[in-house]
Amino acid sequence: PLRGSKRIWRQRKSWSDIQKTNKHLQTVLVEAAKLAPHWNPQLAEIHERELRKGNKNRATLAVARKLVAYMLAVEKSKKDFEVTAPYQAA
Repeated sequence: PLRGSKRIWRQRKSWSDIQKTNKHLQTVLVEAAKLAPHWNPQLAEIHERELRKGNKNRATLAVARKLVAYMLAVEKSKKDFEVTAPYQAA
């Protein structure tokens, strides 16, 4: 019973986060999240990880959330966004 409750809470939390956004911004962000994995290896990794869990929409939302995190970090730092190579263990 606890696992189901956690899953439902997680789904509701995610959905409520999305519902709070401006609808136009939400649409643009989701469309950007669909294209971003083709251009950014780090976002592609996030997308693939979520796809392995079996839900394409969840994968897109994970990328959208990461895009928002990038945008907030760029805004806070007042520096231009730069794509860096993902960390690779030697």
